[in-house]
Amino acid sequence: MDHRSSDLLSHPAHDPRFSALPQVFFCRPAEVVGPDLIGCLIVKRQDDGSLLWGVIVETEAYSQDDPACHGYRRRSPQNETLFGEPGRFYVYVSYGIHHCVNVVTDRSYWANGVLLRAVAMPGEPERVAAGPGLLARRFGLNRTHDSQAVCGENELWLATRPSVLTVPELVTTTRIGISQAQDLPWRWYLKDSRSVSRRARGDRLPALSQAFIPTLEWKR
Repeated sequence: MDHRSSDLLSHPAHDPRFSALPQVFFCRPAEVVGPDLIGCLIVKRQDDGSLLWGVIVETEAYSQDDPACHGYRRRSPQNETLFGEPGRFYVYVSYGIHHCVNVVTDRSYWANGVLLRAVAMPGEPERVAAGPGLLARRFGLNRTHDSQAVCGENELWLATRPSVLTVPELVTTTRIGISQAQDLPWRWYLKDSRSVSRRARGDRLPALSQAFIPTLEWKR
């Protein structure tokens, strides 16, 4: 391995193939960041130095003035990260069963964030990360990742869209799995993906020959 390759392995967020999103990207309301995250990458450097990555294909937005938001009623030790600076992961346990991975957005002292609902993984079953719990499990994410920066300072970060997804076609629909504020159109997903957790009514699953499927060759 040459010196340049070694540097990229040590600091993969500086690799142009996996350039981390800047913090300013997240300094906007969740309902603006949510659709902009579709097509971006979630990347994790593993213990052996290799990179595990996938394409974000579904997101949901939450805000403090929204009854479905964790920060709606009060600030607590459990949701403290959601009130912090934008550009950090907010990880919580849902129903005591599985972890959900969010990104804090907008501004400090205002609970605002985007839930990462589904990721398409290159070279893996199309639904291996089709849902918040499955996503967290595939990337080995838990409460220890809560409050970590998403902009390349750690082994886990969010990276820019690949060129093949410069202008992704999105479906905008209502959020799912909540009992309040169900009418807000704050869920987005990549229309051509087969890795979405749940499609909007009337939106048919794309044929395999026409579907968006990430490949490892993109990043070589």
